[in-house]
Amino acid sequence: MKPLSNVLSVPVPIRNDLPHPCPLVGFVHLVSGKWAIPILYRLIITGKPIRFRELQRLAEPITQKELTKQLRLLEKRGLVHRTQYDEMPLRVEYRASEAAMGLIDGLEAIAGWMRTQGQLLLLGDQTDSTE
Repeated sequence: MKPLSNVLSVPVPIRNDLPHPCPLVGFVHLVSGKWAIPILYRLIITGKPIRFRELQRLAEPITQKELTKQLRLLEKRGLVHRTQYDEMPLRVEYRASEAAMGLIDGLEAIAGWMRTQGQLLLLGDQTDSTE
């Protein structure tokens, strides 16, 4: 395995004072689910309340059932706010919570990384049948 400094374009300092347990374990728990991060990313970069169907279109090919499930879980965890308007037809909007908005820099970095590295890595995932 290559050292990180050989893989990355910037040197990575070696740290011996890492927190225990790893804080990313909690992050993974908060955003668990195949669609959680794409949903949050869309809500964050939109920057305004968005209706269910529009969010489904932006996060396609997610199913209605899966989007409903993920939105309920993200709402329960305080990452998404849901507003229901008492009008006919019923109108429901979703928006990223203030806590979720704090993820913008990290998610933008991940999105940028996927734009530059993702296709190559996903291609390797499809061709690697030895594992």
